[in-house]
Amino acid sequence: MISGCVAYRSREVSFRHPSAYANMQFVSGAQVAAESHADPQQAKEVFGFDIRSTGILPIQVIIDNAGEQELQIVPSQTFLIDGTGEMWNLLSGSAAYGRLEKSTEYARIIEGGGKGAIFGAAGGALLGAAIGVLTGENVGTALAKGAALGGAGGATIGGIQGGVSDDVGRQISRDLANKELQNKVVAPGSIANGFLFFPGEAPSAKTLRLQLQEVRTGVTHTLFFPLP
Repeated sequence: MISGCVAYRSREVSFRHPSAYANMQFVSGAQVAAESHADPQQAKEVFGFDIRSTGILPIQVIIDNAGEQELQIVPSQTFLIDGTGEMWNLLSGSAAYGRLEKSTEYARIIEGGGKGAIFGAAGGALLGAAIGVLTGENVGTALAKGAALGGAGGATIGGIQGGVSDDVGRQISRDLANKELQNKVVAPGSIANGFLFFPGEAPSAKTLRLQLQEVRTGVTHTLFFPLP
C-alpha cells in the first residue's frame, strides 16, 4: 500500500565525538564517553518512538579507538547506577526485545497494519542492531530479531511483508547499515557508537559502570561515567 510506504522515514542516530563530553575517559589508547537518554522526550526524538514507556532506559556509548588493542564491552560487568546508589544489570537482547513487544507503545505502533509494520520493523531492527553491537551479540541475528519483533504480519529486515514494497524494505536495510553499528569488536583506528539498554524501573541514571576488555590480551578496564 502506498500509505504504508509513505509511513517510513529514515531517522539517523547522531552522536558527538567522545572528546566533546565532560565525562570522556582514556583507556588503552581509546577515548570513551557515555550519555544518558533517560528523558522520555529526548529518547523519543532519537528512536522515533517512546522507548522509555516500553520499560527500557537507553545509554549511548561512543568509543574512538586510537589504541593498538581491539576492545569489547563486558556485558556481565557493566551496570547502571541510579541516584540512590542502586545498581541495575544490563538487559540482555532477549529481555529488551520482550519488553518492547509486550509494551503498550509497541501495540500502538503496530496498530493500523502496514503503517505500523514499517515503523515497527525499523524501530525494532535499530534496537536489535544497537544491542548486538555493544553487547557482543551477532549483529545480523540481532537485526533480524529486532525487525521481526517490530514488524506486524511477518515483517523482516530484507523484505517487508503485508503489502509493503520491496523498495521500502531495501531503504530500511540501507538506513540501518549506515548506522555504523556493525562491529561488535571496536578495532584500532575505528569509532563505534551505540546503545546499552537498562531496565526502565531505574528511577534515574547517575553513573555508568562500563567494563571494557582487550580482546587479544584479556586485560579488563573498569570505567565510571557520570551521566549528563
